[in-house]
Amino acid sequence: MRSFVLASGASLLAVFAFACGDSGTTSSTQGTSSTGNGGATTSTGTQSGGGGSTGAFTGSGGGTTGPSFPGMPILDGDAPIDSADLFGPAGSGDPTGGPCLVEPELGALLPDNWLRPRFRWEPTAGENLFELRLHAASEPNDLVVYTTDQTYTMEKLLWLAVSAGVVDEPITVTIRGANFDGTALVGEPSVGSTGPITIAPVGAPGSIVYWTTSGGSSLKGFQVGDESVITALTPPQVAMPTNGGPVTCIGCHTSTPDGLYASFVAQAPWTNALGSIEAASVGASPPFLGAGASSFLASSTELGIHSYSKAHWSNGDHVMVTPSGQNSDSELIWVDLEATSAAQGTAWGYLARNGDAVGAGSPTWSHDGNEIVYVSTTSQFTGRLGAGSADLYSVPYANRQGGTATPIPGASTAEYNEYYPTLSPDDAFIAYNRIPNGSDMYDAAAGEVFVIPKAGGTPTRILANDPPACGGKASPGVTNSWPKWAPQAQLSGGKTYYWMVFSSRRGETGTPQLYLTGVVVEGSTVTTYPALYLWNQPPDESNHTPAWDVFEIPPVPPPQ
Repeated sequence: MRSFVLASGASLLAVFAFACGDSGTTSSTQGTSSTGNGGATTSTGTQSGGGGSTGAFTGSGGGTTGPSFPGMPILDGDAPIDSADLFGPAGSGDPTGGPCLVEPELGALLPDNWLRPRFRWEPTAGENLFELRLHAASEPNDLVVYTTDQTYTMEKLLWLAVSAGVVDEPITVTIRGANFDGTALVGEPSVGSTGPITIAPVGAPGSIVYWTTSGGSSLKGFQVGDESVITALTPPQVAMPTNGGPVTCIGCHTSTPDGLYASFVAQAPWTNALGSIEAASVGASPPFLGAGASSFLASSTELGIHSYSKAHWSNGDHVMVTPSGQNSDSELIWVDLEATSAAQGTAWGYLARNGDAVGAGSPTWSHDGNEIVYVSTTSQFTGRLGAGSADLYSVPYANRQGGTATPIPGASTAEYNEYYPTLSPDDAFIAYNRIPNGSDMYDAAAGEVFVIPKAGGTPTRILANDPPACGGKASPGVTNSWPKWAPQAQLSGGKTYYWMVFSSRRGETGTPQLYLTGVVVEGSTVTTYPALYLWNQPPDESNHTPAWDVFEIPPVPPPQ
């Protein structure tokens, strides 16, 4: 596969394909929602809490010495050398029925440490030659690519320059298609998708570890920017807890606050366990895990999703919060992971939820350790939420005592089931799933992701729920599920940047895959963005339930 930039007279200025890899592959918010520039949704209200290089490519912000976009077109695939002449002036051609850009989605916000972007489009009938054009007001040149392929992945050196030099401003992406007969175009080009993407002034931190069910149950992981994934943990690697049977599934997992362990639920007749994801000790139990706690976890076959807090993760205070039981009889319990006895009151105990008479599931424990947000539900079996009612409630931790359970305004409605909550890293917001009331919450095709302040308010439906309109799919119906926040919120230019990963079946194969999106808060305004597909994951695998934290996973090897 060739990929090069043309200089005057069509001479070769720079060859990238061999050097850089082939192309291809906060307490309250009240108010209204609207559509903002670039396709971003905004929600207004009140909030509290919470070296440049020289040559063709430059980077590193203010240290640049020239433009980031090259001055001449890039030829990719088998594009003819006179492609620019064939297409004619920028933007010319039939404005209807052109190629549909499906990746990245128009309006998306890219972390500045993102995977080098892959642009992918669906052509209309007969199109076999394409022009991809990126325009930024601050750049003297457009970045133009001509290709016979339906994808173009930006070369690494070029992406490093662009991500450092064209930051926090709209980059207009336009894709045109044409029917090329080997000598000339048959008819005029067609103008397809056009719209902005933006590179954020901050990166996305940490590592993502997710569950795949393809080829057996396992956890795989990567850091944002990695171009492949590694297998972080498999069932045979997990040290079996005392009295535990074989570990066969490690799907419903969460991370411990230090990023050293994956903690997962094993439905009956399996077991509950914590396994190291460090290369030197993969699968090992924590050294502080007491015999009593280990025995309790191994014998408890009806525990739900585990949850942890940074405030209760230190020597002498390693505590888990998890549901125990089924349906309306499930309760929230605490588990002292250092306990030497398995007795109630020592290894575990109930958290009072005064005022909530039904079951508890899917908790998320605040990072400050003061509060637990959970699903008040009538339907839970072996830790999974089923068909029934579901609302978000909060309850104090109160030194293992619990207290009065309070429904979260805006996320405890009679009309909808609200479930799978996750608290943002500063405890300012909750991301969660929502479907019509009474629906089956497990792997729900109608599931969508919403964001709401922790204290309640008007929920914001994130734009990342929606696939590209020209792609023929729509939400609800693509199983947007399991949102998880990045482990840090970041400040830049008076804005707070949050990143979120979730699973969706919107792709061509309909298998669940991972997507990333941004949520930006400025004053009282919450802005959400369309989704970014993580093209480093194996596209033919079913990838679910991501966890995003400071996981200490082994480094992902660079692509060949």
